[in-house]
Amino acid sequence: MPKSKKATSKKDFKKSENELQKPETSRQNQEDNKTSSKVRSPEDHLAFSTEEDTETVSQLSKLSIAQKIAITQKFVVEEEDDLSQESSERKFVERMYNAFWDHLKEQLSKTPPDFSCILELLVNIKQILVSLLLPRQNRLRHEIEEALNINLLREETERGGLDVPHLSSYIINLMALMCAPIRDAAVQELGAIKDPVQLLRGIFQVLGLMKMDMVNYSIHNIRPYLQEQSIQNERAQFQELLDKQPDLLDCTTKWMTRAVTDLITSLRNTPSSFSGLGSSIPAPKPDPDPPSLTTVLYQGYLTLVLKDHGIEEFPETLLTDKARLQTMKSKLRHLTVLASVLLVARSFSCGVLFSSPDFVDKLKAITKDLIEEFNSKPEESMLNVSEQVSQEIHQGLQDTGLTALTTENRASLVCQLRNIAKKENCIRIIIEQRIHLFLKCCLIRGMQESLLDFPGGLLFIEPELAELGWKFVNLIHHNQLVFNPYYAEILKNIISPPNEDENDEKPV
Repeated sequence: MPKSKKATSKKDFKKSENELQKPETSRQNQEDNKTSSKVRSPEDHLAFSTEEDTETVSQLSKLSIAQKIAITQKFVVEEEDDLSQESSERKFVERMYNAFWDHLKEQLSKTPPDFSCILELLVNIKQILVSLLLPRQNRLRHEIEEALNINLLREETERGGLDVPHLSSYIINLMALMCAPIRDAAVQELGAIKDPVQLLRGIFQVLGLMKMDMVNYSIHNIRPYLQEQSIQNERAQFQELLDKQPDLLDCTTKWMTRAVTDLITSLRNTPSSFSGLGSSIPAPKPDPDPPSLTTVLYQGYLTLVLKDHGIEEFPETLLTDKARLQTMKSKLRHLTVLASVLLVARSFSCGVLFSSPDFVDKLKAITKDLIEEFNSKPEESMLNVSEQVSQEIHQGLQDTGLTALTTENRASLVCQLRNIAKKENCIRIIIEQRIHLFLKCCLIRGMQESLLDFPGGLLFIEPELAELGWKFVNLIHHNQLVFNPYYAEILKNIISPPNEDENDEKPV
């Protein structure tokens, strides 16, 4: 049992369920697939004031990359895109690359040609090709060593020439043999390039993609082992921090206590009655049984992405997941607004326009773009949405030969769309409840079964909501596996069996 701060109550309760059902693996995880994730600052986690606290967050943040690989079923390394196209860093890097290739072109245009840069490039190409080989591919490794023997190639240049086209053709054939099927087209395109400088530049670009493919292949093979190691490492490192800071689980305890309180309050408020002949008499409500560990955690996890907590402190066991959970929370709000807009718009289109997938996709794209700043400017965003969406529906009805919206109908559509900006909007509340129910079902019933029984009114956002559901379930499952021993210990200190103080020998 992990060490934690002293309990507020040392009495045990009925054993919580510690075995968790593993959610189905993710099929869609595009945004979490990128490795270019910046280390989050302490301010992103909690308002720390001491150097020790800042160091705690720094150590926890180091776990995030390994954790990302462990929780993302389709994790892949992608091309770096940290630098925006307009940034000075991007422009500087591009200028440096262009300068190198321009210099290479000048060297080859001399009489006689200067092959010094070509030799350096061939050294790098050879190293990359060899690094892409599997351990058992000894014959191919030996062939590459002979064909790209740099000493022999240097002797050729000293004798007056280097057959660059022949070497390039050999390298392209080798790349075609070694590359993944997804790179076949890119390798074939290299064969059509006649300019030697552009050809070498293209070879390097495709080799970079092949290196990335090899990294992803390795990650795929070691992922089961990495998952287990990630769980053990995260738990061990967290325990080290807990040994130094006994109060490290304070916020986690408060978070779980709130979840228990919410569950018990919900059970006590559930209507219960005896039904008789034409009458119903309120039944006495016994104290509810203590909620299980899994139930408490699911309640707590859902509140992190579904409710606004103001400046509440974040549970320490979820610090490395805070940015992901906040991103999910923001996306859920946007999906709620998007589904609300589509539901309203459909009621004014006679159902005809929404039978066209192209029209729905167009309306979704327009709405997504216009609600980017909904969190900070809800009224302004919905004003833009109402004007654009009403115009699209009006024009769409005309284009299909149907009766266009009357002035009154168009005004009503605009008004209903603008009202979605209000939290108390009935349509928005209904959509929120259905999204909340879907996420809860994903945790309790699993993703596969939840997707088979998708809630009504959410079908137009099914791909986006399903993708987010996969991410949420995988992240939560991983967090449970890592911190379940701590959670079980905390829950034991929160809940005790009812009436055990009054009469320890009370008969059953």
